[in-house]
Amino acid sequence: MSIGSKLKQARLEAGLSQRQLCGDVITRNMLSLIENGSARPSMDTLAYLAEQLGKPMSFFLGEKNPNTDCLERARAAYVRGDFSQAETLLQTYHPDGSQDEEYGLLKVLVLLCLAESSLDRPLYARELLAQAAQQRSCYLTKELEQRRLLLLSQVSQEPISLPVDDRPLLCRAQSALKAGDAARCMALLEACEEQENDRWKYLRAEAAFILGDYAAAAKHYPQDCYARLEECYRNLGDYKKAYEYACKQR
Repeated sequence: MSIGSKLKQARLEAGLSQRQLCGDVITRNMLSLIENGSARPSMDTLAYLAEQLGKPMSFFLGEKNPNTDCLERARAAYVRGDFSQAETLLQTYHPDGSQDEEYGLLKVLVLLCLAESSLDRPLYARELLAQAAQQRSCYLTKELEQRRLLLLSQVSQEPISLPVDDRPLLCRAQSALKAGDAARCMALLEACEEQENDRWKYLRAEAAFILGDYAAAAKHYPQDCYARLEECYRNLGDYKKAYEYACKQR
């Protein structure tokens, strides 16, 4: 079945008229020519039509998705450290909705590596980092953004505000608590800049509980820590509150 026949079949199955499928991107005459086999759509046009129909481009091409080949070759270039080649290959990628998330991640990784090797060329490095900031993917992490900002701080003439990452401190605080060193846990928690998230509060409550500071523990424990809160208020002599949390455990 030709590309045109597949497009027409998919359009009819989706219950769309030619006008609805075309939108403001292509003309009805062009779509008719494509569906009748008198014209072949460009990759950009096919990508648009595929997106409108909720189909991957490979469905219409009837062959290996060219984007798959592009990503495979770019990934291989990235693995062997040929970042310039990987970037060149990624420029041939056409968004089709099926592999865009993987593309976004690989694109950012390649751009960061290129920027890292181009710190002696500040203008070029800043351009690469600006491109990286524009990429979108569900696989992008805070660590990658922090890496981008760290590189940017080395080539920018303006001060860069780096994101706060307290996770290493929180991990060390949790390890100290498991080892029974509540004082060490408390010191690490105090060094954190973000002291309002649930994980910080729970560790702070546990450390305070072990150290016998029941007022601080009760302040920071989540409201569903019934047993701990009951014990805190019992030690504080607030038997009404202790009874309240004892009842919640039943």
